[in-house]
Amino acid sequence: MTEPRPDEPPGPHQPSGAPGAPGAPGSLGDELTRLAALHGVAASYSPSPGRTVTASATAVVAALAALDVDASTPAAARAALTARERERDERLLPPTVVCWLGATDDPADGPTGGPADGPTGGPAGGGPAAESDAACRAAALAGLPPGTRLDVETEWGEARSWVHGVDGTDRVDRLPPGVHRLTATAPDGRTGQAHLIAAPPRLPTPAGRSYGLLVQLYSLLSHRSWGMGDLGDLAELSSWAGRALGAGFVQVNPLHAGVPGPPADPSPYRPSSRRFPDPVHLRVEDVPEFAYAEDRERLRPLLERAGRLRAAVLDEGALIDRDAVWELKREALELVRRVPLGPGRRAAYADFLAEQGRALEDHATWYALAEVHGSDWSRWPEGLRDPRSTETARARAALADRVDFHSWLAWLTDAQLTAAQRTAREAGMGIGIVHDLAVGVHPGGADAWAQRDHFAAGMSVGAPPDAFNARGQDWGLPPWRPDRLAASGYAPFRRLLRALFRYAGALRIDHVMGLFRLWWIPRGLPPTEGTYVRYDAEAMLAVLVLEASRAGAVVIGEDLGTVEPGVREALDRRGVLGTSVLWFERDWEGSGRPLPAERWRADCLATATTHDLPSTAARLTGEHVELRHRLGLLTRPLEEERAEAAADTSEWLALLAELGLLRGTDHGASSEEAGIQAVHRFLLRTPARMIGLWLPDTVGDRRPQNLPGTWDQYPNWRLPVADAEGRPVTLEDLAASPRLHALTDVLRTDARAAPGDTD
Repeated sequence: MTEPRPDEPPGPHQPSGAPGAPGAPGSLGDELTRLAALHGVAASYSPSPGRTVTASATAVVAALAALDVDASTPAAARAALTARERERDERLLPPTVVCWLGATDDPADGPTGGPADGPTGGPAGGGPAAESDAACRAAALAGLPPGTRLDVETEWGEARSWVHGVDGTDRVDRLPPGVHRLTATAPDGRTGQAHLIAAPPRLPTPAGRSYGLLVQLYSLLSHRSWGMGDLGDLAELSSWAGRALGAGFVQVNPLHAGVPGPPADPSPYRPSSRRFPDPVHLRVEDVPEFAYAEDRERLRPLLERAGRLRAAVLDEGALIDRDAVWELKREALELVRRVPLGPGRRAAYADFLAEQGRALEDHATWYALAEVHGSDWSRWPEGLRDPRSTETARARAALADRVDFHSWLAWLTDAQLTAAQRTAREAGMGIGIVHDLAVGVHPGGADAWAQRDHFAAGMSVGAPPDAFNARGQDWGLPPWRPDRLAASGYAPFRRLLRALFRYAGALRIDHVMGLFRLWWIPRGLPPTEGTYVRYDAEAMLAVLVLEASRAGAVVIGEDLGTVEPGVREALDRRGVLGTSVLWFERDWEGSGRPLPAERWRADCLATATTHDLPSTAARLTGEHVELRHRLGLLTRPLEEERAEAAADTSEWLALLAELGLLRGTDHGASSEEAGIQAVHRFLLRTPARMIGLWLPDTVGDRRPQNLPGTWDQYPNWRLPVADAEGRPVTLEDLAASPRLHALTDVLRTDARAAPGDTD
């Protein structure tokens, strides 16, 4: 089965909660509970209003152990508690301090703090803060003794200093944005150091309203693709959509580097690395050196095989085969690499290597070692499991050519991604390419190896039991350690964001609630035996706002599903847009009816569906229920499921008709097509700043790209965009589709109108 996605539907605003609590009921004991709170580990959680579930003692002890805290016995827990409290009382500064450069008028709303003793001095337990933004800026410094000298060395080596309680704390506001080094020297001689994150108070609101296309890139083939959509297709789509359709953005799935196969995991949400992109997306012919490759006798059959792969998907009903595509591209790129780089290209490559530094060297080394030892580093010879070992250094030297090959691939892919964003902006798109950041990485992959000190050993991220999955979920992704992130000044997160913003006009953050807390599951235990571990959301948001503002990029948080109270408010305060899906927007606290358009939030990306949900055509026709029935996924009788789905759809269609949005269509279109147009007219009635159009909806595709809860029963992540009859549709076909143009004309005509002005 597929690890269920963090945004797995249904019912993002419905109360969750499953029968039975994880672990034994009752208290964990005062000392263990206090110790857990000091490290941000939850001793209980509230799956729904008025209901509290005690966490499993096993999970709490295991989570603490993953943070190097021994609580295996009462005596050990007592000793650890004493040591932690002493450390808290004696230290001058937490590891990381956040300074918001400027104030907002709103109160600090939402769970923005870290563990109780505060990596950034935030509110204990991460509950809603009562202080204003201006007060919160000084919270981490407020407890310093008067007369403490504060010295700041900025990112650029500039020195700033003041005396706490004498000069005041307003000097902090005059720091430049960045991550600086703060040193405190108390009058009694004690000293402390911290990373000081100075960030703008919020991201700017996107100018005006825009609509854009949402697509899984691999699914969008053209007559030039090698069996799956590529970065050449992305550039072509963006240029056409911007110039001919008036679109403001194109959102794609995560393009992170995958774990090599065969067989490769087709899910883009379980990558080997989130920092570097996957060269399987390269358009080989667009590599400048391709034109000068001399071994045409070897290239010709590769191109012919690529054509057969493309034809198999488009004409013969074959699934997208990443392994086959990569095998062809790898062979072709090995030949292209024989062409010497010109002086300018050589200098550009050298600059890329220098800029990416050790991170790229580690990434490329992992891939070179994986060619020899397999793609799970935990099964490598023991000496190679440590990226800093002498054995790894010797192996890196021995595999220097392969390390350079994978570094070169990262450079080529980065260049084509940058070119796609440039093409989008030149086509008139205000945002351009919206990239997607997955929740985590594969435990055996490159990031987990290179950053292993920052990951919690023996833990996996998932979700607790809820009304739709009484067993909970295990996504198989190792979590970052909040303590190590804080100690490093959030360096891994900063570098990750900086890498993605190189070529992103906007960034969608999958399961954005993970900036606040994640459900940790000890290895070998079921998801019910997990517990929440809190992250310092104030610091995570500060880093996010800092890096996005530097890049001039928009940030969209995927906040579907059950969301902890205050999270959406905290994100909104910092300018992070949310995600709203039409079918889930109901008045859950009142009538339960569809939420009127004027009551939708403005700061969001509004869509009719996502990659994990039925297409709009399938939902309108009820085919999504039939599909789940055929696959044996229904938990209730078919007739009950049909009746509930039909009632839900009928209620929305009645509202659309009442509003005059359900109209006839030209060119003899079906009532289902009219319904799709009406749904998008409704989205335009909302105040949402961004409207997303699922590209398969433009041609009536019935099939979801991913069906949560399935693995080999359904071809997740391997389907091309297709029409209502299931025939694959190429990029060229899309450009000539009357159905697509009829729908995009609705959006293009009305997207720039003031919300509610559409008729």
